[in-house]
Formats: sequence, structure tokens, C-alpha cells
Amino acid sequence: MDDDFSINPEIRDLFKQISEHIRSRMKLIVTLFIFGIAIGIPIAHRVVDWLLEIGLLPDDVNIIVLTPVEFIMLQVRIGAWLGAGLAVLALIIDGAWKSGLAKKSPRPALSVVISVIVAIVLGGIGIAYSWNLLTPMLLEYLASDAQAAGLSTEWRLSSFVGFIVSLCLACVIGFQAPLVTLLSLQSGAVDRPTLVAYRRHIWFITFVLGAAFSPPDPLSLFLVSLPIILLFEAALLWDKIRGENKGVGA
Repeated sequence: MDDDFSINPEIRDLFKQISEHIRSRMKLIVTLFIFGIAIGIPIAHRVVDWLLEIGLLPDDVNIIVLTPVEFIMLQVRIGAWLGAGLAVLALIIDGAWKSGLAKKSPRPALSVVISVIVAIVLGGIGIAYSWNLLTPMLLEYLASDAQAAGLSTEWRLSSFVGFIVSLCLACVIGFQAPLVTLLSLQSGAVDRPTLVAYRRHIWFITFVLGAAFSPPDPLSLFLVSLPIILLFEAALLWDKIRGENKGVGA
């Protein structure tokens, strides 16, 4: 029993540091979240029109609206997703700044610029992966599965748009795994042995989150979760190689 509880203080300290850091940035997060809602609601109509016109909808599928306020609530959801993305970007920028200070860089702003560029590139890769592979494959799977069972395929507008946007957002955020991992290690927010020790827990959480954005079949689950896990492992490998190179240089 003593061995089981010997790790708990370290875990509590880690989560305490993370929660305190997030609370210290709560005003910024809330402000960006509200800003995302404010600018997301006006563009939601164009987003919906565009998604319905680009031919992404599978054959023999009709889009319906069931409640008078469904479209209004959908606009709010799109704004909330945009606000969440802005909040994540702000935390990445903050982590990059702290990483630059932790490394005693004479120009910590350079770390911010590089991190933002990397975050945009990773986010673009995530969108491309979701848009070109996951979204059409999963929509076709859902439609064909229902039609094979003899069911009429009528999807709610909020469910259709929400599925596409949430899947893209999940890939954008998930593909930040290597950047977040490296910034966390470099800023001292977490050490490498802790990440390695809880690698399986991180994998499990990734699969749980992947299951929330995909149908419950093994192929879809792996297509959502596996790239994120591989990116996380690549970040750990890169950090290990850099550490060994520094040791050799010393």
C-alpha cells in the first residue's frame, strides 16, 4: 500500500501546478472564448451554407431541422468551438514564452514566433487529415451502415455540421501533441520520466477522446487516435535525441 501511494504526491503536485497555471490565465481564456463566440456566430451561416454546397453529404441523405432554435444554437456552438481553439492557441503561446525564459533565451519572443508557426503547420496538417480522410470516410460509413439496415437517412443540421466541425477541431488540437509535449518538457512544467511513466495513461485518454469523435468500430477509432499517439511518441523521441546530443556536446 505504501508503494501505491508513494507516487500520489508527485501526481497531485503535477496537477496542482497545471491547475494553478490555468487559473492564472483564466481571464485570458474566458476573454478569448467570448471573443470566439462573438465572431463565430456571424460567420456560422456562411459555414453551414458552404458545408451543404460542397458535396460532402453522402447520397440519399437529407438534412432536416427539428426545432426552431436549432440553427441559433448551432451558431453558438460554432462560436464556442472557435473560442476553444483560440484559448488553446493562447496557452501554446504562453507555454512557448515560458519555455524561452526557462532556457534563458535572450529572445523568448523568438520561441513564441516559432511555436505559433509550428502550431499553425500542425493544425493545417490536422485539418487536411480530417477533411480529406476522416470526414468523408466516416460520413459515408454512417450513411451506408444505416441504409444497409433499411433505415431512412435523415440527419439533423446541428448533428451534421457539429460532427464535421468537432472532428476537424479535434484533429487540429490533437495534432498539437508534439508541440505541447516539447513545450511542457522545455518549460519544466513536467519532466520526461513522468511522461514516460504515464505513457499508457496518455494513450488510453487519447483513445477515449478518439472514441468520442468517431463511430465505435476499431478502424475509425485507430484512424482518429493513432496519429496523435505517434506524434506524441515522436516528440518524446526528439526530446531524447536532443538530450543525448547535448550530453555529447558537453
